[in-house]
Amino acid sequence: MAGGLTRRREFANRMRSPFFLEATPPPSPSRGRMIPRYSRKEMTQIWEPQTRFRIWFEIEAHACDALAELGVIPRESAKNIWDKADSVTFDVDRIDEIERVTKHDVIAFLTHLGEFIGPDSRFVHQGMTSSDVLDTCLAVQLSRAADLLIADVDALRAAIKKRAYEHKFTPTIGRSHGIHAEPVTFGLKMAQAYAEFTRARERLVQARKEIATCAISGAVGTFANIDPRVEEYVAHKMGLIPEPASTQVIPRDRHAAFFATLAVVASSVERLAIEIRHLQRTEVLEAEEYFSAGQKGSSAMPHKRNPVLTENLTGLARLVRGMAAPAMENVALWHERDISHSSVERMIGPDATVTLDFALARLTNVIENLLVYPENMRKNLDKLGGLVHSQRVLLALTQKGVSREDSYAFVQRNAMRVWQKAFEGELAGDAANDFRALLGADPDVSAKLSPAELDELFNLSYHFKHVDTIFKRVFVD
Repeated sequence: MAGGLTRRREFANRMRSPFFLEATPPPSPSRGRMIPRYSRKEMTQIWEPQTRFRIWFEIEAHACDALAELGVIPRESAKNIWDKADSVTFDVDRIDEIERVTKHDVIAFLTHLGEFIGPDSRFVHQGMTSSDVLDTCLAVQLSRAADLLIADVDALRAAIKKRAYEHKFTPTIGRSHGIHAEPVTFGLKMAQAYAEFTRARERLVQARKEIATCAISGAVGTFANIDPRVEEYVAHKMGLIPEPASTQVIPRDRHAAFFATLAVVASSVERLAIEIRHLQRTEVLEAEEYFSAGQKGSSAMPHKRNPVLTENLTGLARLVRGMAAPAMENVALWHERDISHSSVERMIGPDATVTLDFALARLTNVIENLLVYPENMRKNLDKLGGLVHSQRVLLALTQKGVSREDSYAFVQRNAMRVWQKAFEGELAGDAANDFRALLGADPDVSAKLSPAELDELFNLSYHFKHVDTIFKRVFVD
């Protein structure tokens, strides 16, 4: 009984320990929850432990070079640090083993580093604090991730541009509130998406610039134990710029802006994905995701061809947007430093960049292989008997001296008759002319507009006379 009570007390004490959950090695830090299904190799490698430890080593070794130049440590020691560790594959399991004891990731790494550098390891991390290594490393990782995302957007823009010119004058119906409005072209839909992702690229470039800062300023950021010239040297070597005024950490408004940018780009991904999903509906079917041989749409219904890729993109966009809020929360830290931001960034850093990278690549594939059906577009365009030309008739009547209120009433009463006929399934075989016929038979309308004038108001090409102008504005490169 006494032995059992002792064991229960020991277990209860362990449960109260803040380190109980680390009794077994946690997932390697800074890897997030990435899963292979939504990951691409080049982006995931940025967040691998081996990559992270390599960046940590380079930060420390470059700092040693700068300290040697300043005469703080021997030049031979700085050289030895590079010689002993430059080609090393870091033992991740060994670092995890040390961290289980130290409960500190940077100290665990430095201890492992000392195991093969030897006595000169005492010069590593001179005057630095953990955040100098962690924050500078994160800046390098996010900068590299941004480079990949910018390349992703470039590939997507190229795919969109190709489809835009392919369908520059392919007529289709524009919709507002989901209801037929006026004619557009499918090329214009693509041009609008291209312009949006051009803005996305510009935002990513700015976000990369803002995040690419280095802090090697020591405890509370005063440079008391390390010369600011060390920071300048390390920043140059790592492709960063010095943080003008760090505390013990790089200010998190930079990171908030970065992840907010990713969220906006993800929303643009979803906007285009939703457009494709709507166009693929059975009742619309103006465009459709490519359906490969052997692909199955439903486990129950063999006829199904579902927009699974764009639905997936909608879900991935939600995830990326969801990571912007905790990045905003990270801005307000206590005094010169706390670590409330750390756990958040270890998750959202990899997850947001990996997910958006995958989403952009998937959307590019969707656009490149998108099936477009111009015949269905024209059929839908004519579905409401020519109502899409109502504004032209309204404006023509006002030009003939009819008040806007009366013009609207004349056009609307005929339009509503076409709506009713469409609802009752009574549109004529040549449905595109139903509205035109009713207007021609309306005495108030025919008193002002001749048959030839009415015919001209139903000329589809009228709506596309400025397509070239829009394309010149959008495709400036």
